Amino acid sequence: MKMTFIGAAHEVTGSCTYIEACGKKFLVDFGMQQGEDIFENVKVPTAPGNIDFVILTHAHIDHSGMLPYLFAGGFKGEIHSTVATANLCSVMLRDSAHIQEFEAEWRSRKAKRRGEADYEPLYTMDDALGAIELFVPHEYDKEFTISEGINVSFRDAGHLLGSSSIILTLTEDGETRRIVFSGDIGNTDQPLIRDPQYVDSADYVVIESTYGNRVHNRPTDYVTALTKVLQNTFDRGGSVIIPSFAVGRTQEMLYFIRQIKEDGLVKGHDGFKVYVDSPLANEATDIFMNNRESCYDEEALSFVRQGINPISFEGLIRTVGSDDSRAINNDTSAKVIISASGMCEAGRIKHHLKHNLWKPENTILFVGYQASNTLGRSLVDGAKCVKLFGETVSVGAEIKQLPGVSGHADMNGLMNWAKAVKGVKKFFVNHGEAASADSFALKLREELGVDSYAPYSGAEFDLISGEITVDAEPVLIPKKRSNANMNVYYSDLTAAVERLSALIKESEGRTNEDMRQLTKKLNQICDDWEL
Repeated sequence: MKMTFIGAAHEVTGSCTYIEACGKKFLVDFGMQQGEDIFENVKVPTAPGNIDFVILTHAHIDHSGMLPYLFAGGFKGEIHSTVATANLCSVMLRDSAHIQEFEAEWRSRKAKRRGEADYEPLYTMDDALGAIELFVPHEYDKEFTISEGINVSFRDAGHLLGSSSIILTLTEDGETRRIVFSGDIGNTDQPLIRDPQYVDSADYVVIESTYGNRVHNRPTDYVTALTKVLQNTFDRGGSVIIPSFAVGRTQEMLYFIRQIKEDGLVKGHDGFKVYVDSPLANEATDIFMNNRESCYDEEALSFVRQGINPISFEGLIRTVGSDDSRAINNDTSAKVIISASGMCEAGRIKHHLKHNLWKPENTILFVGYQASNTLGRSLVDGAKCVKLFGETVSVGAEIKQLPGVSGHADMNGLMNWAKAVKGVKKFFVNHGEAASADSFALKLREELGVDSYAPYSGAEFDLISGEITVDAEPVLIPKKRSNANMNVYYSDLTAAVERLSALIKESEGRTNEDMRQLTKKLNQICDDWEL
């Protein structure tokens, strides 16, 4: 029995663990890297066609997004998940494939103008559809056997509709090991979905650490905090634009806004409109309702039993077509625009930022994690201007974050989850930035007195002997040119230098006096810059 850490090792995204046991080779998650990639990941040590099956914790792309790529490489095994995860992946993987194809087409057009070869998408829509066909859905807390010696059950992780911790029991040559993968552990008291459910025992635990060194600054009342943002913005004649993850966070925001409208908490702006401008978010909202009995918490179910849809209300407008999306910015009334992506890296939110970011009456409200080297992170960190579709846009709107609205448990929540698991011989800490993973591993050792280890990609562990057989070293990825939005002024400076260079090359034929004056000015700039 061998476990190899592939992705999300000292990083937050790209989750993937490879296991060889009971004559099978399989993966727990196969996610896409998102945001900045710091460390080099080793490759899965076998061809896709040799992978027997995949067990999936939940539908977020940083856990599921490479499954179509696996299919494209020849994988034909089963993908085991909860029912709701399978439902969500049916739309999220198609959406991801659409992004891959669109981006490849855009890059190919640019390459063609340079006389270069076309770009190939990472995977296609056909690959996504092929992967979706491989899903085998399961109910929570019902153990099933995948093959001889391999039993699995899913426990509600409280992070996203259908999210789970995986309880994996392996029996080989008379030896049995119980390994638990936490998946992404949810925050408590979230709207709609249940709190994370604990696991009672395990030999080994692979636990996430997204917020392993931080405690959420949770507002005492989400609704009150959100109401204040809406009221202040509407009073000054602006709109609230919310970059939101299409699955999970969007539905939570609808839950809060329904209550705000129901209780009349925003004064003087009755009937304000709320646009959900994301085809994926709209499909996901329907999936939430279809899985309400198995995934909703008691409060949300109480609304359902009264005939109330807890994520719908008067004034909600769900746009699908691009014409409807463009028309939103012609609406001058006080409104809320919820659009994807949550980190502002792609999708319709970028168009809404282009139209609204420069207006001081507006508010851009962030309600989720912003990874390094993303447009969302730049705005949260105080950027004065950003690049959108090749154009520099000044940041005039108020930039706000609503603290505490997080789908991830904080350091205390992670510790509470870890304390509930008895008999653990070793914790493996992954899915966290380097400082967070290392800090949480230390906290587990100091407070629980247990062995803990934060692996780098390529680390291997023998589940029988309990020994780390390969203690991988970090391999840094050489720094690439920064995202343009991380330093817009530097980008503008280099563009000016290129323009100057072209001007100088075209200066032949000008008078000696013209060239002398230009040379004098350039030398003066250099002298001033050096000072």
